[in-house]
Order: sequence, then structure tokens, then C-alpha cells
Amino acid sequence: MKKWMVLFVGVMSLTSVISYGQFKSMQKLDLDCVHLYPIQMKYFERHVNFAKSTKNLEARTVDQFIDHLDGSKLYFLKTDISKIKSKIMPGIYGKLKKKECKPIQETNDLFVKRVEERVEYAKKFLGSKFKFNPKAKIYRDPKNRPRPSSVAEANKYHENYMNYQVASYLATDMKLDEAKQHIIRNYERALRRVKDQSREDLYSLYVDAFAKSLDPHTSYLSADDLEDFEIQMRLSLEGIGATLSSQDGFTVIEQLVSGGSAQSSGKLKPKDKIIGVAQGKDPNFQNVIEMDLRDVVRLIRGPKGSSVTLQILRKKNDGADRFTVTLVRDKIKLEDEAASVTYIDREMENTQKKGEKVKKKIALLNLPSFYSDSRSQKGRSAAADMRKILADINKEKADAVVLDLSTNGGGSLRDAVDIAGFFFKTGNVVKQSSRVPAGSKAEYEVLRDTDPDVNWSGPLVVLVSRVSASASEIVSGTLQDYHRAVIVGGDHTFGKGTVQSVEYLPAGLGAIKTTVGMFFTAGGNSTQHRGVKSDITFPSALSIDEIGEKTLDYSLPPKSIPSFTSKSAYVTSGEGHWDQVNPSIIKKLDKLSQSRIASSDAFKKVKKDIAKIDSRKKTITAGELLEDKKGKGDKTAKVDPKTAEGDDESPLEEDEGRTLSREERQKKYLERGDVQEAINIAADLSAMTDRPELRLGAQSGDSKTKAAETN
Repeated sequence: MKKWMVLFVGVMSLTSVISYGQFKSMQKLDLDCVHLYPIQMKYFERHVNFAKSTKNLEARTVDQFIDHLDGSKLYFLKTDISKIKSKIMPGIYGKLKKKECKPIQETNDLFVKRVEERVEYAKKFLGSKFKFNPKAKIYRDPKNRPRPSSVAEANKYHENYMNYQVASYLATDMKLDEAKQHIIRNYERALRRVKDQSREDLYSLYVDAFAKSLDPHTSYLSADDLEDFEIQMRLSLEGIGATLSSQDGFTVIEQLVSGGSAQSSGKLKPKDKIIGVAQGKDPNFQNVIEMDLRDVVRLIRGPKGSSVTLQILRKKNDGADRFTVTLVRDKIKLEDEAASVTYIDREMENTQKKGEKVKKKIALLNLPSFYSDSRSQKGRSAAADMRKILADINKEKADAVVLDLSTNGGGSLRDAVDIAGFFFKTGNVVKQSSRVPAGSKAEYEVLRDTDPDVNWSGPLVVLVSRVSASASEIVSGTLQDYHRAVIVGGDHTFGKGTVQSVEYLPAGLGAIKTTVGMFFTAGGNSTQHRGVKSDITFPSALSIDEIGEKTLDYSLPPKSIPSFTSKSAYVTSGEGHWDQVNPSIIKKLDKLSQSRIASSDAFKKVKKDIAKIDSRKKTITAGELLEDKKGKGDKTAKVDPKTAEGDDESPLEEDEGRTLSREERQKKYLERGDVQEAINIAADLSAMTDRPELRLGAQSGDSKTKAAETN
């Protein structure tokens, strides 16, 4: 019996534990210079393509380390980059083998010096003589902008950049002098962060830079990153239940998570500022103003049943109110990331009786991630939740299902295989490659659905976008290969066709995430780079060149293998019978869809947004930014477990200055043009299957749907 290696595909994963011979002590460790080389060697033991260091990989590592420090190209000069590459960091692998980490520190020291210079210039430029320049232009993507060749060039860029920042504040009706002070404090805060950065944090940056030199999905998870990762996979955390952000030196409550003690206390509100934290009965508060958000999160999170007291600052019309709140930490289920179903009725022409209308009940099944709690046999998983929901859909006698993977970045591979199998009988789902020793023949592990139950045999539509990745691509690609579903949405999915494993390091050192193989859906297609192409395409602001695997540094090249679909997947009659999608049906569905899209106000707005993005792909002026932000209504986003109690980049979920409730977010979700059109297509598909001459199984003898059982 082949033992399952615990793997993941996408932004999330299951984990497996390994022990490192290089580290004998199991006591909690802090990442130090002595650990860096052994960790690098562990990546080489596992990676699908790289088994040893090379000069090319070393050069990549240096480039990635520079990008980790200054990816926005705000600080380093061209001469700095030359110095780092030619004098400071050459031979870094060999130096780390000798436990010599001076080059890493020297590079960081140079970075700190440049940040100090920028802070001083910002104070000078934003002085009393400053005048806002709406024509100041910046590059939207730093990749399109060369680093400055001189201090004068750096000054000129920062003048434009600061005008851009001023425009952001003016768009909120802030006065100019206040906006200038905010920007200066932002610069000062950036300097404090780089100066206060611990040696452990600096080494974490380096190890991740090394990992990213292998491929874009290999990475290093620090102890803090690992905690966030596990929360996301389990869909639960132990804490107070709040999404936090860092704003102008304050830790701000963005959202109260349903079911958490922060919400149930009735004392906290979005936009409250946390200025102090005390543990249990300790009366001494730790001041958290200007504290890094991750450190504030560490203070607030804690084991179930323990208490934490927060000092709160709340803005009022007549000033500010200060008060304290004591909360008991509890286990919080992050339901917004879990699978859910909504039933929508659509009225259609009755294909059996001309002139009459008939209602179609469509089940909209939203799956935001392929989550799985590997720590417990009874842990929650996407597949288990989906199985229950599909049972309910059958009970409700839905006419068709829309499986929404449009915001799903991936997750558990095992859950992806199980979920794909819910829609056919049994058969191959995915093949996974592994590292091939020189001169050896490639080997593949076949992952298949062995459960003969067809949990949903009716019409199926899968909604995707360019952010649908990995596990989402396995499910959508496999269902397309078996002609089981109509794939709709953006032009294609993300294009991540690789598999990663996550392995724990000794306590305190975090974990390594390594690309260990490439996956191929049942038709033999690797989704690497190409993604899964939609059968019916909608206009999407996400369908731009900047989004997709092909844009990432050091992305692995695509491959393909012979088809390995299984005859046993098909059920042509009796219980579990499902109809295959054929080109004729897709053509008819597409024609109906494009007609609706042409007259849709929602899609007209999307097209307008796409045109604006295309016109400003490279640069934008401060005036254009001010115009855009002034004309913008609300900003919406779903709850992300990664942001719960800690994400500096947490998206605001507000409408006219207030945080949206779950009901309001659901309402906005259902108003999305792509969601509504996917529902329309599902209704059309259901109506067409009512007509005997258009039964989807009519072309089941087509050569495209025939495949030999390969396993």
C-alpha cells in the first residue's frame, strides 16, 4: 500500500513533519546563521528540478534578496545593486556553509542607510514650500521602472511618489498639511521597521529569497507565517475574533469576526484603535502604538479560555473616548472561507410547451478554498463540507449547480481529488510527477477517485477566473477533460501546475514549502502557464497580463503527457447517470450568454474598467489617482483567515465608512456580473437537457469523449 505524502497545491496546504539530522535539539530555537545552510540543503533534497547549488541559482538568490528588501525600487541605487552583486554577496552559499552571514547583514546595512536618506529628503520636500503637482507621474508596476542611477534621480522619483501619496490622502477630504504629516510619519515608520528588524527576521528574508530562486511557489514559512498558514487550513483560530490592520502607527479593528468574543462583547466596533494590551489579570498594559502589527497579533492571540484586556481609543465627534475591554479567547470558526450554498430561481421558457414559463432552481455552491485540518481525523475539510452540501442540493431538487471557484487559490490536493470525484463515478483525476534522477525514466503517481457514488449527476457549471489556481485548476480541468461540466468565467485560470509539500523544522524555526512535482489533469494537460481555458468567456478586470503564473520569476516550464482518463467515470444510464457536455451545447450556451453580456450594465462597467486599466498600464498621474479615488464608491472584500488578527495589508470592507455585515457581503457577492451570468448559463443548460434531441449524452460516442483506462 502506497503511503500518502501530505501535499498541497495552491496558496494553502496540509503539512507533514520531518526531523532534521543537522538539528539535534528539539527545544525552541531562534533562526540563526548556523541554520541557514542546512535549511538550504533540505530544499535541494526535495525540489523537483534542483538538487544542488549553481552559480545561476546563487545569482537568482541575490536578486530575490534585493527584491525582498526593496521590491518597490524606492531605496537602492543602481550602484548599490552592482556593489551587492560584485562585492558583498558573491559566493554566499559557500560563506553560509562556513557559518558566515556577514554579507546578509552588510546588504541590510546599506538598505537602512538608503532609507534614512529618503526620510530626510521627504521632510525637506514636504516642507512649507511644497505645492501639490497633479501631473506628477509614477510607474504602476516597479518592474517597468529602472532603479535610479544617482541620488538626484532618486530625489526626482520620490517627489513624484510623494505627490501620488498626497493625492491618496486628499481623496479622503484630508487637508494638505495633514496629508504631508501622514506621509512623513509613514517614511519615519518605514525607517523604524528596518532599523528594529531582528536578525531572525533578516535571516527569514534571506531563506525565503533562496527558496524563491528555485521557483515562485517554493518558500520559507517563519514561525509566524506557519501559524497563519495553519489557521487558514483549519478555518479556525483561538483568539478574540477580529481582523486588524496597521494605519498610521495604530492597530485598527477592521472587522469583527462572527462568533468571536470581540463581537459578542458588544463593546467593540470597526475603526476602534487598540493602544494597549494586558494578559490575564496582569494590570500592566503594554503600549502597542507604533508596534509592528505582527507583534500586536502575538499579544492578542492566545489559547482558548485565557483572557486578554485591550485599551481602546475610539474617535467621536467631540474628541476621543478611551476605555478597556476584557475578552476571553475562544475557538473561532472562519465561516466566510467555508463552502456554502445559495439557491436562486430563474424563470425560463418551457421547452416542452411553447409560450409557457418554467422555474429553474439553481444551486450556487461557493468554495473559496480547499481547506483541510490535518491535525485531527475529525478535522474539518472542504470535501466533507461539500459532500453535505451536495446532499442538501439533491434534497432540494435543484435543477443545476454552479460551482464557484473564481476566488479559490487552491489548497489540499486530497480534497481536490475527492471533490472532482463527486461529479463522476470512479477514475483518474490527476497525475503527479516527481524529481527524476539523471538518465532515469519519468515516474508519475496517479491519484484517482475510488468512491463509486456520484454525489451530483445533474447539469454542472464551474465558474473560474485568473485567480483560480492549483487545486481549483485540478477540479475544473479534470471536469473539463471528462466533458462533465461547462467551464465559464475569465479567459483562463492562473496556470499553477505544481505541487508543494510543507515540512516542519524544529520548534521555532518554522517550515519549508518545496515544489516536489508537477500535476497533470486526466486529459494529460499540465495547467502550468496555460491554466484551464473557459468554454464560455466573460469580460473580467482580472484577465490582464499582470495576473498569472507566466508573469512570475523562475516559473517552471509547461509540459504534457498522454491522456489517462478512465472509462469507469462515465455513467450512461441508471443511478448516477450524468450527461457529457458536447461542443454543440457549448456553442448554443455561448451564443445566449454573449447576447446577455452585450446588454448587461454590470459587464459594460467591467469593460470600461478594463479600458481604463489598459490605458494606464505603465504609468498614472497623481491627478488621475485623485480622480479615480474620488469617483470610487465602496470597497469590498471577503474575510481572509490570513488577515484575522493580523495582516498589515488587510483589505477594507466598508460601504460609506462602515464595515459590511456578512449579509451585506453576500448581497454584493450575488450582484457580481460573473456570478449572475454563471447562474443564467446553468439555467440554460438545465433547460436544454429537458429536450430529448439536445440530451448532452447524445454524442457520448464521439471520439473526443472516449479514452482508455490507463490504470
